[in-house]
Amino acid sequence: MVELNALRTEAKERTGQTIEVLKNEFVGLRTGRASINMLDPVRVDVYGSLMPISQLASVSTPEPQMISVSVWDNSTVGKIEKAIRESGLGLNPQVDGTLIRLRLPPLTEERRKELVKVAKEYAENAQVACRNIRQDIMQKIKKAEAEKLISEDDQKHFSEDVQKIFDERSSEITEMAKKKESDILSV
Repeated sequence: MVELNALRTEAKERTGQTIEVLKNEFVGLRTGRASINMLDPVRVDVYGSLMPISQLASVSTPEPQMISVSVWDNSTVGKIEKAIRESGLGLNPQVDGTLIRLRLPPLTEERRKELVKVAKEYAENAQVACRNIRQDIMQKIKKAEAEKLISEDDQKHFSEDVQKIFDERSSEITEMAKKKESDILSV
């Protein structure tokens, strides 16, 4: 017998993971303010592996338009600087001993619009991922009904119950996208 709670749990877990991915993607998108999380996607090739900057230095935002990276090991400063420069974030590191300063230039209106498009693309990818998960769960329900493991009424009930989860997740993604868009467009 197909267990509704197991399907419900699977749907919540898989869509929850999709939303976490979306949150992480949104963290990397610049708004008008500096954020210590902006450097999260940057990986530095040190000690024989790719490591996040947070494991090599303290990251802070002393001013709204500046990120400060205080490197712990002097031998990694150059590699961290290079990783930031090549990250595609559009940041120009300024090195002062073991301190790396990153001034964020103000976003132009054109750049803000580009970032909004990227945010919408991330949100749409999350919506598509949720739709694929829904389709997979619904197929499991239909298969169980076809194999006579559940009745037609149960199949309808299960489908409606699972659909509610996906409607909630879809609304959550839409709200996240709207919030990120307003953050990007606010000057």
